[in-house]
Parts: sequence; C-alpha cells; structure tokens
Amino acid sequence: MRRRVAVIVVGGVALCVCAAASTPREVRASAQPVIVFPIPGSHVASPRSQIVVRGLPVGQLGAITVTGSRSGLHSGVVRADSDGLGGSFLPSTPFTAGETVTVSTSLNVVGGSYGSWRFTIATPAGGIPPLHWPVATRARGDVQRFHSRPDLVPPTVAISKRLSRTAPGDIFLAPQFGPVQTGPMIVDSNGSLIWFDPMQGVGSASDLRVQTFRGQPVLTWWQGYVTAGVGVGQDVIADSSYRVIATVQAVGGIHADLHEFELTPRGTGLIAAAYPVIWDTSSVHGSRREIVFDSVVQEIDIATGLLLFQWDSLDHVPVTESYAPPPAHTTSPFDYFHLNSIELDNDGNLIVSARNTWAAYKISPLTGAVIWRLGGKRSSFKLAPGVYWAFQHDVRVRANDDRYVTLFDDSAGPPTVHAQSRGIKLLLDTRRMTATLVTQYVHAPSLSANYEGNLQQLPGGDDFLGWGQEPYFTEFSPAGTLLFDGRFVGGNASYRAYRFSWTGQPATPPALAASTTKRTTTVYASWNGATSIAAWRVLGGTTPAALRPIATARKRGFETAITVPSQQFVAVQALDAAGHALSQSATVRAG
Repeated sequence: MRRRVAVIVVGGVALCVCAAASTPREVRASAQPVIVFPIPGSHVASPRSQIVVRGLPVGQLGAITVTGSRSGLHSGVVRADSDGLGGSFLPSTPFTAGETVTVSTSLNVVGGSYGSWRFTIATPAGGIPPLHWPVATRARGDVQRFHSRPDLVPPTVAISKRLSRTAPGDIFLAPQFGPVQTGPMIVDSNGSLIWFDPMQGVGSASDLRVQTFRGQPVLTWWQGYVTAGVGVGQDVIADSSYRVIATVQAVGGIHADLHEFELTPRGTGLIAAAYPVIWDTSSVHGSRREIVFDSVVQEIDIATGLLLFQWDSLDHVPVTESYAPPPAHTTSPFDYFHLNSIELDNDGNLIVSARNTWAAYKISPLTGAVIWRLGGKRSSFKLAPGVYWAFQHDVRVRANDDRYVTLFDDSAGPPTVHAQSRGIKLLLDTRRMTATLVTQYVHAPSLSANYEGNLQQLPGGDDFLGWGQEPYFTEFSPAGTLLFDGRFVGGNASYRAYRFSWTGQPATPPALAASTTKRTTTVYASWNGATSIAAWRVLGGTTPAALRPIATARKRGFETAITVPSQQFVAVQALDAAGHALSQSATVRAG
C-alpha cells in the first residue's frame, strides 16, 4: 500500500500528515474543476517547481500526494494565494532531473485522471553567466553632469522635433549602454532630466513605465544583467516618492527576464523568464542534447510571491517553428522562441510575442493551450500583402477594440527582411481569419533595428515608438504625421520608450551645491524626480540658524543655477506654482 502526505491547513498553518493512500479507483474527484501547474503532461518542469492548484480555497483542497519516480515521496507545505482561490504545495526538497512526478488528489483536475496528473522534470542546463552590455561609443556632450548631484551622470537626450499637438506627459527610458551609468530615466518633452536612478552593481535596467498597483500609479522596471539576449534579475515596483514597495521574483529556480513585467488589475504580475534545459533538437538538424531556452510566462501573486500560472514554450511550440538555426557551438544556448512581450487580452486570454518564430500566440490562461497563431510558419491568419514581419517585438491588443493589434517590426535579425524597421497596426478578422495592414509608421531617416523596440498606444489616439537598438523615440498621429522625435546623443539604446503623465515627489530632500567669490554666491539646486517644482527660493545668512529668503528664481531644467550676493550659509526651498514650499534642502556652508 502506498502512503501519501495529507496537507491540512489549520488557521493559516499548513500541516503535513502521512496517511495510507487510496487506490485510483477509490478516488472520487470533487465537482468543482481546478487547474494545476505544472500542467498535466508537461516535459519542462523545474526541479524546484511549485505545485499550483487554482479554483478552490486551500481549506478545500484536501490531501495531496507528491511522488517522484526517482526521488520518492515528497513532504511539503501548502500556502494560500492572496485571493483565496487556490494555493501552492511547496515541496521540502527538489525533484530529480528526468524523473516523472505524480500528484494525486481527490479534486476534479482539468487534464487529469481520477484527481491525479503527471509531469516530467527537465534536465537543467545550468545557470546563465553574467555578461554586461558593451559601453556606448562616445560622442561630444553624450552625458550630463551636475554640481548639486555629482553622483548622477545620465546620458544626454536631444529633441529634434516637437509639435504643439503632441500628447501630454514625459518620456520614460532606460539607457542600456552607459556610457558612464545606466538606469531608469525620465525626461520631459524638451529632453531635460526629471529623474535618474543609476544602477549600483546590478547591471542595467529596462522597461521603465507607469502602471497601476493597488489603485495607485507606480513606476515599474526590470533590473539585473543581460547575457545571450535574455535577462537574469528581478522586477521592481516604486511609489510616487520613488521608494521601492515591492520586488517580484520568478518562481521555480529561474529568474525574471528583462522582456516583460505587466501588472494586472487583480494585483498580480505577468513576467517573462528564460529557462535553459537540455533538449532534443535533431528535428532541426541540431544535437539531441542541445542547450535550449524554454521561454516561460509566469503570473506571480505579488502579495505572497506564489506562482499562479505558468506557460512553457517547449510544451506548446516545437523548435521546428523557429526561424533561428541551432548555434554552431554546442555551449551556446539555442534561443528558438525568445519571448519578448506578454499582453493580457480584453477577453482574459494572453497574447505572447516570440521574436524568433516571427509569431504571436494567443494562449489560454487556464490550460496554456494555443488558441491561435499570428504570423510565423503556422499562422492561423492569412496575412494580406504587405503585412508580413520578422523578429517582431511588443505585440499589443488595442485597449478599446481587440480586433486591432499593434507590433514593432524589427525585420533586421539578421537576416534583413525589410529595408527598415516600422511600427504596424493590424486588423484581425477572426471569422475569416485574415490579418490586414491598417497603418505603418516609419522613421525619416530610415532606421533598421536588429533587436528591441515597442509601440505604445497613447490615450488621445497617437502612437509612441521606441526604436530599440536605434537611439530614437518618436510620436506619430493616427494619420501617420510625425509629431515628436528625440534621441540619445551618443550610441545608446532603450529596450522600450514610453510617454506617460506622472507626478513624483521624492522622499529625499532637494540637493544643493554652492560656490562663493568675494561678491557673489552661486547656488545650484536640484531635486531628483520632483515634477511639481515651479521655482526655487534661496535662503542665506551668516549662521545656519539665521537663514532668511534672499532670492527666488524660476526652475530651469534639472539643475537651476542662481547667483546671489555673497553668503556664508545657504539652503533652498522647492516651490510649487502657487508659491508653496514643497521641501527644503540641507543647509551648506557657501564660503
């Protein structure tokens, strides 16, 4: 007779109790269906997999038996998801590579049999070693320096075109190649710095944007290091004071990738990850033991850090769909899929973009099944002339009409498929299963991006494009008129670029530096991240305790220089448009 671990949750505490197990015929699954991960039949489960059950509160899950064909019976604990609609069994010890794991319950498991299901543990190919981005080629004036914040050396941004009818908001970037510092960065429509957070010992940042979390606007970005085209790091959420309020990690012994971090209305995060495994690629004339990146989609319960959903490309999309050949060197990973965006569709399904299959996939969040393919070798849609693309990024559904899909068409892998990269808008007819081109945006002069890029839908109807590998970011009207164009001065790049309205007031005080001659003191004032400053008030005096207002000057750019009669001690106050003091700097000796 087999034995099993009965997991009972009492007062929020999971208890493991070994008990005699029933035979399969004795199991009578409950009527309420539940979905589980790893999915039944998965072949790429991690040795550190969580066993996810969704559809019932943990108090109704009953006994759970977890048995590895090599590792034997696994004890563990169950933790509840924050929404009360499921939980995860967390094994006390990892599974063994290559073994089959059987999970037995008394539940109605979708895809299971008599409450049980099986999955196979993949053979991991080891970690992904760090490899830092190359430094940008230098150009005159490619970085900015400030007296008040000598610790900040962000890249310089230049605006070449700005029409009055552009959408409101600031520009959100994450320069990747330094040349001195990398990090998330906000600039205004004139290119003046608003906020910069240099990465300190964590590599680089990517995908800075404004999202909503717990009903409030927040900043989100990814940070970590990049190698072999994928990222190894974590996702970050910061409030309007730039304080980090949450970090989101991938689950199962893998790491969050740079390519996506999307918050959902239910307080979860959709993230991407790359999981290197040993895989048979003989179907594409590769090795039977190739190192292959399994592209992974995970939905993470931010409140608990638990996994809610997982999709593995190797379970659903064969390597034969890739346009990328296996690498010449067996030590290099075969990135056959290369996931680069995850979109929550208006109907609750997911849209996933894969660079190296030249396709987007609509997938079920319940079973992970592919509902349709758009583009690639097995497109469910017939593509009208002029529609085809290659190495695309950032496939998105229009917020108010999911018949329309946008994407950034790199088309310069290599090989070069189109002479220039472009943003395109498609109309999908799901009855006739056709895709036609509605709009395309190209840059003048023409740009050809080998990687990265995005197309953001702005609330007023404009579209904002980041040109990926190329240093540009551009806004177009719905008719295709170029309204705004900016770029990094040097040879830099930002994985994506956005325009958002944002209000920030840092938790830290303004910064101040001062230099004095016999007759004058020049005060340099800045406040990294503040968006509501209209003017600066200078306070001066002979002692720190005897400061009084001596001048007021309009804010000019990130750092404002103000010259006043010679002072011994100075401080500054940041003023809003009504003249109210928002915050005051520390007092410094000026002379």
